[in-house]
Amino acid sequence: MITTQDVQRVQGATAYDSAGEKLGKVDQVYLDDQTEQPSWVAVSTGLFGTSQSLVPLEGASFDGDDLRLAHPKDKVKDAPRVEADQHLDRSEEERLYQYYGLGYAGTGTAGTTGTTGTTGTTGTTGTVATDTTDSTGTGTTTGRETSGEAATVLNEERLTAGTESHEAGRARLRKYTTSETETVSVPVTKEKLVVERTPVEGGTTTSAPIADDDQVEEITLREERAVVDKETVPVEEVSVAKESVTEQERVSAEVRREHADIDVDGDLDGTTGTTGTTGTTGTDRDRGL
Repeated sequence: MITTQDVQRVQGATAYDSAGEKLGKVDQVYLDDQTEQPSWVAVSTGLFGTSQSLVPLEGASFDGDDLRLAHPKDKVKDAPRVEADQHLDRSEEERLYQYYGLGYAGTGTAGTTGTTGTTGTTGTTGTVATDTTDSTGTGTTTGRETSGEAATVLNEERLTAGTESHEAGRARLRKYTTSETETVSVPVTKEKLVVERTPVEGGTTTSAPIADDDQVEEITLREERAVVDKETVPVEEVSVAKESVTEQERVSAEVRREHADIDVDGDLDGTTGTTGTTGTTGTDRDRGL
C-alpha cells in the first residue's frame, strides 16, 4: 500500500503497468483531502512523454525504485484526460473510477483509499495554500498543505562516481631476424717441403751403378683449411605481461539543489512559516502534490 511516507519516493519514479511494461515517469501525486493519503498519480505517456494519464494507486506497489501499477498499459493510455495540476471535480473523478472499474464512494467515506470529493473554493483567512513549484530543482516539486500548516519537499542531486572499462592501448611481442658479418680467427696447420743437401765425404762409400732411367721419390704435403659451421643456442628470454595499478583521479560535475523561500504578506506577528494563498476550505478531497 502506498502511504504519505512514500510520496517522495513515488514522485519522479518510473511507472510500469501490471504486466511489467514501462509506462513513463510519475510527474505528480494526488492526495486525498480527507485521508491525506496518496490516491492518484499523473504519468507521462505517449511519444516523448507528451501525454499525461491519471492512474489510481490502489493495488500499486514498489519494485525496487520503480512503481508497479495495477492496470495494463492500454488501459492507462486510453484513460480520460484531465487538466494537469488541478483538483478533480466530482464528474471527473467519477468518470475515472468508472473507467478503471473501481467503486466510487463520493464524499461520504473519509479515509477510504481512492475516494475523492468536489473541488473547494479559495477565499480568505483559511488554511489551504496553493501548491508551490521550485523552478531551480529537477522537474516539478510541489507542496502540500494540511490544516494549519504548509509543507514542501526539497530535493537535491548528489554526485556519485564510478568507473567503466575502456581500451587504452595494445602491446604486441614480435620476434624478427637480422643478419650481420662476424669474423673469427682459426689456427690451421700446413706441411711445407724442406730440402736438405748433405755432401758425402771420403769417397769410400760404394755407390750403386748409375741407372739409365730416372728415379722418382714422391712425398705428399698436407694442410688444414678453415671451415665455417653454425649452431643455434638460446641467449635471452623476453616476456610481456600486464598488471593493474590503482591511482586517484578527480572528476567533477554540476549538481542542483532545491531551496525554499518564505514570503509573508501582511502584518503577521511571529510568523516564520511559508504563507501561501489562504482561503476557506471547501469539500475538495483530491489534490496534486
